Amino acid sequence: MYRKSVYFLVISVAAMLALGIVILFSTSAFALDKHGDPFYFVKRQSIWLGLGAVACIAGSIVDYHFWQKTCWFWFGLAAFLLVLCFVPHIGLQINGSRRWLGIGSLRFQPSDMAKLSTISFLAWWFAKYEADSRQFLRGFVFPSAIVGIPVLLIMRETDMGTAALLGATMLIIMFVAGTALRYIAPVPLLGITGLLYAGAHMKGRSGRLLAFMDPDKYPDGFFQQLQGLIAFGSGGVEGLGLGNGRQKMLFLPFAHTDFIFPMIGEELGLRVTLLVVFAYLIIVVCGTVISMQARDRFGMLLGFGIVSLIALQASLNIGVTTALLPNKGIALPFISYGGSNLAFCLLCVGILINIYRQGIGEKPTDKTTTKLRARVTPRI
Repeated sequence: MYRKSVYFLVISVAAMLALGIVILFSTSAFALDKHGDPFYFVKRQSIWLGLGAVACIAGSIVDYHFWQKTCWFWFGLAAFLLVLCFVPHIGLQINGSRRWLGIGSLRFQPSDMAKLSTISFLAWWFAKYEADSRQFLRGFVFPSAIVGIPVLLIMRETDMGTAALLGATMLIIMFVAGTALRYIAPVPLLGITGLLYAGAHMKGRSGRLLAFMDPDKYPDGFFQQLQGLIAFGSGGVEGLGLGNGRQKMLFLPFAHTDFIFPMIGEELGLRVTLLVVFAYLIIVVCGTVISMQARDRFGMLLGFGIVSLIALQASLNIGVTTALLPNKGIALPFISYGGSNLAFCLLCVGILINIYRQGIGEKPTDKTTTKLRARVTPRI
C-alpha cells in the first residue's frame, strides 16, 4: 500500500483539479455580464493552478525539514499579514469580512499561509518536546496559546470557518502527538460554545445561525443552502448534463466558489459527487499511510496535520452545501475558485510527496516504524 500511495494521491488530486476547471468553466456563464469575459474565472484560476503546480513541485523537492527550521519565520509572517488585513487601504473588506490583502485585481488570503505555518509550528513543537507531550503546560497550554494568536486574528476577520478549521486541526495534531485526552476532550465543547456565541453576536453572522436552526422562520438566511439543495435534487443520479445547470444563472450565489459542490451534483449527478467524496477519502488514506511511514516525528506530525486540514476543509464545505452545517464561506479544496487556497493545497500535496520520498518504507521489523506507530496512540 505504501509503495503505491503516492500514485493514488497524485491521481486523485489531478482528477479533482481537472474537474474543478471544467465545472468552473460551466458555472462562469455570468462572467460575461459582470466581467466582460466568459473565461474570466477560468483564466485566473489557470494562472493560480500554474503557480500551485510550481509550489507543488518545489514542495516535493525541498526537504520537508525546511519547514521545521523556518517555522517561526512563517508563523510570524502569517501573523503580521493577518494584522495587515485590518489596516485601511491595505486590507480589503469584501462581503463584510476583512480576509484579503491585494493590489489591484491581485488578492490573496493570509489565512491560507497561517494554516501551513500553524501546522509546521505544532509539528516542530511536539517533535522538540516529545517527552513533555503529556504534560499540561508544554503538551497543551503553551502550544494552544501560541496557536490562539492566528485563530483569534482570523476570528476577528469574521472568518469563523477557518478559525474552527485551525482549532480542530490543532487538536488532531495534539492527539497524534500524545497529549492527554483529559486535556483535549473538553476543548471541542468549549470551542463550539464560543463559536456559537461569537456567531450570534456578530453582525451578518447571527442570521445564518438562526436560519440554520429555524429555516422556516428565517428563510432569507437559508436561501443559499436551499438553492444548493434544489441543485442536488434537480441533478438526481444522472445529472442534467455538463453546462445545463440552472442554479448557476444567479439563482445560487457563489456557485463558482463556496457552493460549487451543488453545481457538480446538478450537472453531473449523484455519481460524480460521490466520486468526489471518494477522492477525498483516497487522499486521507494515502496521506495517513505516508505520514505513518515518515522518517521522523516531525514528518509524521506535519503529514498528519496536512491531511487533517484538507479533510476537515472538504468536510466543512460539503456539510455546509448539503445543509448539515450552518452556512459558512469555505472553499472546496482543489475544486472551488480561489487562487491562494488552491496554491496552498497544492503546496501541501508537494510536502506530502517529499515526506513519501524520504519515508522509511514498509518494513514490519523496522524499529523506527514501530516506534513511530506507537507514538500515534496517546494515553489517557
